[in-house]
Amino acid sequence: MMISTRTLGIASPLTVSALGLGCMGMSEFYGTPDPDAGLATIRRALDLGVTFLDTADMYGPFTNEELVGRAIAGRRDEVQLATKFGIMRGQNGERLGVNGRPEYIQAACDASLQRLGVDHIDLYYQHRVDPNVPIEETVGTMKELVAAGKVRHLGLSEASAETIRRAHSVHPITAVETEYSLFTRDVEDEVLPALRELGIGLVPYSPLGRGILTGTMTAESVSGTGDARSTKYFPRFQGQALEANLALAAKVTELATARGCTPGQLALAWLLAQGDDIVPIPGTRRVKYLEENSAAVRLELSGDEVEALAAAVPRDAVAGSRYGDMSSVNG
Repeated sequence: MMISTRTLGIASPLTVSALGLGCMGMSEFYGTPDPDAGLATIRRALDLGVTFLDTADMYGPFTNEELVGRAIAGRRDEVQLATKFGIMRGQNGERLGVNGRPEYIQAACDASLQRLGVDHIDLYYQHRVDPNVPIEETVGTMKELVAAGKVRHLGLSEASAETIRRAHSVHPITAVETEYSLFTRDVEDEVLPALRELGIGLVPYSPLGRGILTGTMTAESVSGTGDARSTKYFPRFQGQALEANLALAAKVTELATARGCTPGQLALAWLLAQGDDIVPIPGTRRVKYLEENSAAVRLELSGDEVEALAAAVPRDAVAGSRYGDMSSVNG
C-alpha cells in the first residue's frame, strides 16, 4: 500500500510523501556504514511510496549524496530530493565551520548536483545559519539557484523565527527542518507558530529521538565505535541522563503495547497528528525498520491518545540538552 502525501509550503508548495527518509546514518554517525544496505533501503522506500529523501553534502562527508544518487538512478521522477549546504567539512571529515557566503553556495550546489547525478534539487536547505552573513544575502543567492533551474524550492535548517521571517521576505521558504519529537518540543514555542503564520512546512529530523523512542535502545547499544551518541556531543545519551530518558521511553512502549503497535510507530503517529504541514524524516539503514516506520502513516490517533503521549513524556522531564554545543542551533 502506497503511503499518502502532504504539501510543504503555500507560496512555493512541494508535495512529498507524508513520511520521508533521512539518509544520513547510511554513511556516518551511527556505526560502521553499510552502503549496500543503504541502497536497498532507499530503493525499498521508493517502492513503498516513501519518496521524500533527505541528505546533505556534509554527511560522509560527501559520500551520502553519492549513495542517494546511485539509489535513485533511473527513478529520479519518483523522488522529492532534499539536500543541504553550509556546514563545511574537509575530505578527512574535519569540521571547517559554517558558510553562507554567495560564492560558496554556488559551488556547493554544483558539487551536490554532480554527486547526486541530477540536474536539479527539489528542496535545498541552508544546513545552519551563518552568523557572519546576513540571511538576506544567503537567501538571495539561493533565489538565484531557483532562477537558474538548479533548485526548485528553498529551505532552512535550525533557524530562529526571526531568521525565518527575514528569509521568507526575500524568497518563499517551503520548509524548515529542525529536530522535533516527543523528546524535543521547543520548536512549538516560537518556530512552529511562525511557520504556520507564513505558510511554511515543518520537516522534523530525529523524530524518534535518535532512536531512543523505538524502545530498543539500552545503555550498551550506544557505546559502539563510530556511534556519535556515545560522545559528549549528545548529552541525552550520557550516564544518568540516559537512564532517565530510557525510563521515559519505557512509558511510550507501554502505550504502544496497549495500542498494538511499536513505540516508534506511535511516536511518529504523534508527530503526524500535530498537523498536515508536518513531514517527519526518520532515518534508518535497514529495510525492516523502514517498513515499520512507513506503517505509522496509517496509524490514526485519537485526541486522548495524543494527549496521553505528551503527558507520558513531559517536555521538562527529558534530561540533557539535545547537543553539547547549541551555538549553531536556532540561528
